[in-house]
Amino acid sequence: MEKQNVTLSIPKDVLRKAKKMAIGQDTSLSGLMTRALIEIVKREDQYASAKQHHLAWLEQGADLGTNGRVRWSRDELHDR
Repeated sequence: MEKQNVTLSIPKDVLRKAKKMAIGQDTSLSGLMTRALIEIVKREDQYASAKQHHLAWLEQGADLGTNGRVRWSRDELHDR
């Protein structure tokens, strides 16, 4: 996998805590951030895929067991 260096501006208190987290997880700050970004991108990809799937399902329509035929009238459903 090809990698590229980036420069980030992070609040000092967040950076300090992130460095401690990286040490606690036996990784580097770069490794910690890489894992976090991979997870964010993965979730976004999963969301986009699920959204596409559900939009296609909505376009197709759901089979409600009627085979596309309505066997009742509005008045029958709503006693008046």
